[in-house]
Amino acid sequence: MDKKLLKYTPLTEATYYILLSLTKPLHGYGIIKKVEEITNGRLRIAPGTLYGVLTNLLRNELIKLHSIDLSGKKKKTYEVTSDGTKLLYYEITRLREMVDNGMREIDDYYE
Repeated sequence: MDKKLLKYTPLTEATYYILLSLTKPLHGYGIIKKVEEITNGRLRIAPGTLYGVLTNLLRNELIKLHSIDLSGKKKKTYEVTSDGTKLLYYEITRLREMVDNGMREIDDYYE
């Protein structure tokens, strides 16, 4: 894992799901709906949270501006960068290890 990316871990749950939702270009409302879909409605991202996270991700080049709709609505769409994808893979691996360790320990407890 690139050491410069390690400073962003662990990701907050909102940041994780926002990054995950941007494996395909989406605009703000699309991100909110995608996160709800991925989490079966468990996590609802408020617009203030979303745009704060997007600002940080853009600043750190973990996502990029994909396009701006010129039809008058000015909807910006965002997409994860290669560094953002690397960070997602790292975080998924880290979380998987946590779950595996937890399951092993809890199974040992109940044996």
